[in-house]
Amino acid sequence: MSVHRFRPGDDAFRSAVAAMTATALRPELEWREIPAPSRMAPSAWAATAEIVVHDEELASGRLVILHDPEGQEAWDGTVRMVALVQAQLEPEFAIESMLGDVAWSWVTESLELHGAESRELGCTATRVVSQSYGSLASRPSTVDVEMRVSWTPAGEDLAPHFDAWTAMLAAAGGLPPAPARVAPIAPSHRARAPRSPGSPSTAPSPGE
Repeated sequence: MSVHRFRPGDDAFRSAVAAMTATALRPELEWREIPAPSRMAPSAWAATAEIVVHDEELASGRLVILHDPEGQEAWDGTVRMVALVQAQLEPEFAIESMLGDVAWSWVTESLELHGAESRELGCTATRVVSQSYGSLASRPSTVDVEMRVSWTPAGEDLAPHFDAWTAMLAAAGGLPPAPARVAPIAPSHRARAPRSPGSPSTAPSPGE
């Protein structure tokens, strides 16, 4: 049974998604389709992904592509990309006051790198620093970054925008920009995907 929400007759969007998912991606990316959300648009497609290097998950995220053939004023178009990017960074980032600007650069540079022209681009970057005390004081501090990004593709080809999202994941995971079909490269910072609350290896942290 399909996990997607394609409105009957929405062949153009269906074809755009099929072409998008047929493109080659960098080898560190592991992704899969997931059930698309309801009520946000007549048609929708969604996926989740992780950046994995040497069996270590460095970043994770989700992408939802919404399509309304009538268009929506807030989108300034008929298609809207809604992305989530998450990673756990080195403790040194706890004192990095410019982390939000760095996260924003991951977004803009990823779009530019893949020629993904967009409109109405917006991003919220959240940094969560977790420190443990008392009986949990031996646990290391953690720094989680979460980016919620949305934009409207300027053209009908969705592949560059899918690639841009994967590049955002790679950047958050500490990997430099790289074309598809290359060998994994050592991360530039020691990022890893955030662990779920209650995991024995992390302290409890605040919970879109």
